[in-house]
Amino acid sequence: MASLDELKKRISSVKSTQKITKAMKMVAAAKLRRAQESAEKGRPYSDKMNNIILNLSNNITDIENSPRLLAGTGESKVYLCVVMTSDRGLCGGFNTNIIKKAKSYFQKITSEGKTLKIITVGSKGYDQLKRVYKNNIIEKISFKESKNANYFDADKVGKIIINKFEKKEFDVCTIFYNQFKNVITQIPQEQQIIPLKSSKRVEENSAQDNYEFEPEEDEILNNLLPKNISTQIFKAMLENSASEQGSRMSAMDNATRNAGEMVDRLTIEYNRSRQAAITKELIEIISGAESL
Repeated sequence: MASLDELKKRISSVKSTQKITKAMKMVAAAKLRRAQESAEKGRPYSDKMNNIILNLSNNITDIENSPRLLAGTGESKVYLCVVMTSDRGLCGGFNTNIIKKAKSYFQKITSEGKTLKIITVGSKGYDQLKRVYKNNIIEKISFKESKNANYFDADKVGKIIINKFEKKEFDVCTIFYNQFKNVITQIPQEQQIIPLKSSKRVEENSAQDNYEFEPEEDEILNNLLPKNISTQIFKAMLENSASEQGSRMSAMDNATRNAGEMVDRLTIEYNRSRQAAITKELIEIISGAESL
């Protein structure tokens, strides 16, 4: 059994930790509101851009001569996976869920005999993937200095991807991130951006839209497609930012509650030990008095 002094120090230590987790929860709650607003505002823009590109692609008759970012290389031998995680920890299962989704995709690709290349955006993703996929990671990117998700960082990642595609280093590119639903739920996403592959929801919206284009479709696509890559990455960053704060807020809330329960248990144990020590001293005093 721990001594009274050890129990007292442990109670004090847990209370200090509880203060930290409570403060982190409050900070995450403050950041969450802004991040959630940014993520929700970014969705319509990225979806609408996909709608326009999909509508343009439907009007192209010569698919073979269409922009390569749209049609791809015509092969599917080399897969580039961009795994987007956070640079900071203490956010529950946020990073783990993305990595789990990505690893499942990696296993599927490698089992088919395809070549796998990985770019990690965020240090936590690299830390988890390097144990098994170190040889597949061709580049690691971190934005620790950036306080908030911004388009300039997304554009840097987009340009790296486009540059590698132009050098014919891969055939298919897929990004992995968490979509924010609420504080409790973040949904891991797998989105193919090269060649462009639209979701069912985007295709349904595109079918309802009719556009008249000027100049020709090919010329517009050549300008829009590179921007769309950066836009989809920026959307993923915004979703990740909101998901990270939501997950951190939930994790710190659980940690604060667990710390409170631990303090209660340790306090009971401390009181019992203290009472036992007092009782023992009284028995010794009484026994000594009787012996006299």
